[in-house]
Amino acid sequence: MQAVHFGAGNIGRGFIGSLLYQAGYHTTFVDVNDKVIEELNNKQQYNVILAAENKEQLTVKNVSGINSMQDPDSVVAGIEKADIVTTAVGPNILPIIAELIAKGLRARLASNPTELNIIACENMVGGSTLLKEKVMDHVPAEEQEKMATLFGFPDAAVDRIVPNQVNEDLLEVSVEPYYEWVVDRSAIKGEVPNIDGITFVEDLTPYIERKLFTVNTGHTVPAYIGHYMGYKTINEAMHDEKVLEILSGTLNESGEALIQTYGFDRDEHQTYIKKIIGRFQNPYISDEVTRVGRGPIRKLGAKDRLIRPASVYLETTGKEPVFLAKTIAAALSYQFDEDAEAVELQEKVAQQGYEQALQTVAGLEAGSPLVESVMKQLEEIKQLKS
Repeated sequence: MQAVHFGAGNIGRGFIGSLLYQAGYHTTFVDVNDKVIEELNNKQQYNVILAAENKEQLTVKNVSGINSMQDPDSVVAGIEKADIVTTAVGPNILPIIAELIAKGLRARLASNPTELNIIACENMVGGSTLLKEKVMDHVPAEEQEKMATLFGFPDAAVDRIVPNQVNEDLLEVSVEPYYEWVVDRSAIKGEVPNIDGITFVEDLTPYIERKLFTVNTGHTVPAYIGHYMGYKTINEAMHDEKVLEILSGTLNESGEALIQTYGFDRDEHQTYIKKIIGRFQNPYISDEVTRVGRGPIRKLGAKDRLIRPASVYLETTGKEPVFLAKTIAAALSYQFDEDAEAVELQEKVAQQGYEQALQTVAGLEAGSPLVESVMKQLEEIKQLKS
């Protein structure tokens, strides 16, 4: 079986690539990093190390690589013959790879018109849906109907912490033991891929929001609160009782929003929260708060990990989201000169003030109860520095 995977970075190799290998696929990685592609073709294998006490190792074999800038025709040929196509390139790169994927699918339509599923494994809501939209922008109208019949773009929710790292072996990657890969079965074309590690569900939305409201929301607390308090790493921040208190409060609020919206079992969700907090406390994973907190404008978006759960909490309970508002306040105060979005955010704050800047980036109306809560917490969080 043949898999084409866009993105040969740590997540692509350490998460998606390792599961594809264990499912029996030969994986062709597509990337623009020539050194990584060259190493993949020379070694045709790499090691994945679990970030835990015993440091269990998996050797991923049956791999190769294509530099999409230098050899796009080989990528097209790979898609023509592939049994599955996956991505882990980051939300902003999906539109960039869409044209090449479109060329591959059009070639497949002409030479091998069989079903194929393209799964975007990105840290975002609706990644595959976005990719499909961008791919179709490069497909003639007369081919789009046939493509929609043969080619599935099932959305997915993916979850695995892959810390920033530099290893002596360029291909080796360290990942946390825990992972979750949930895929929308209803959008699959043809046979459901037999990949141990994927959970196929008929309604993906509850799982996407559970992950978004718990893992992504939770991770912002040691990132933004930790950065506000002067910590450099997530691990350092997770040793502070104040951070842990805000994290627990934030996840209880976002958890209540989930329970009220989707009917998750309360006890089971509390167990899930404890598991997520335990993951952030893993001493074998050391991530910089600035890496986890990067892109604050996107993370303060109306449908993203902070504003969305806070809004749902307000709507479903009628209560003030105190801890979520604290974290939003810290995100709104986030300053890091090496992060373009952080610089842009602080420029908005300087020009418009905190209240107007929040309304702009979060799509909130003036007088919103959430805006009022965040303005209150901007003052409250100053005590964290004392």
